[in-house]
Amino acid sequence: MSLSELVSDVAAFRNYMLSERGMADNTVQAYGRDLERYAKWAALVKFEEYLKPALKDLARYVGFLHDEKLAPPSIARHLVSLKMFYRFLRMEERADAATVDLLGSPKLWERVPEVLPPTAVEALITAPQAGDRFFLRDRAMLETLYATGCRASEVVNLKLVDVYLDAAFLKCVGKGSKQRVVPLGRPALAALRAYISGASAEGGRSPTGGADVVFVSKTGRPLTRIHLWALVKKYCKRAGLPSTVSPHTMRHSFATHLLSGGADLRSVQEMLGHASIQTTQIYTHIDRDRLKAIHRQFHPKGQNPPDGPAPGGEKPAAQ
Repeated sequence: MSLSELVSDVAAFRNYMLSERGMADNTVQAYGRDLERYAKWAALVKFEEYLKPALKDLARYVGFLHDEKLAPPSIARHLVSLKMFYRFLRMEERADAATVDLLGSPKLWERVPEVLPPTAVEALITAPQAGDRFFLRDRAMLETLYATGCRASEVVNLKLVDVYLDAAFLKCVGKGSKQRVVPLGRPALAALRAYISGASAEGGRSPTGGADVVFVSKTGRPLTRIHLWALVKKYCKRAGLPSTVSPHTMRHSFATHLLSGGADLRSVQEMLGHASIQTTQIYTHIDRDRLKAIHRQFHPKGQNPPDGPAPGGEKPAAQ
């Protein structure tokens, strides 16, 4: 195999994404730039067996990206681009499923400190156990972080009136007081329902002392961003995850996993709150059903229930 074939395969992949997948030109260009860097590395190290890379080969490539001084989120995006590329090669019967699986290997993703593989995210979310003092609250907070990609400040300031469990979404107030709609998957919905209606002895929200935010302390006071950071660190230690993991790691992981699954950049941008969305424009500029469909299709924990009232009431969140 020659490296000229790699260049040819990258060109074929770009054409496939643009003409057959109908992806936006800027998205195709972003994937193309990432893969051109991969081809540059392959030529530099004379890596000609690119159709059957081993884990050590991919790890060497991640090391090269580190040496290029790329930020962890950028390195994660390069791996997402590579996974999409090898899925294409598998479809063309030029690569096998084992290569695609390698690109989802936890050992490989551990080299990108600000992004966790789905298995590590699951270990963190399930770290709070029944019997813990604030089991229901902490599980719901972690589920919400990953399900929505919200910032730490957005999660601790989340209000009950902005949580629509029956419709499977929440309204989030981000930077500059900009408001956006973010879908909720089934696990997050279940965790939030259990917490909001749960007994205080199990870490449930009732009684609350009158606070209007979702996540509160035992006395009903709102939690702070520092509290959330401390909780993530606590459960990372329990789950055996790196101490560098933070709430923002969950946000990076949320976006990376959506893109890895095939979500388009514009939809992810909307869910992250990077678009200029004013409070009065929520229902005119954002198609909630479209975002819910994107979230349900591509997010690892995004299997939403059918539309309609939730069991036990139209809106469990107290007004």
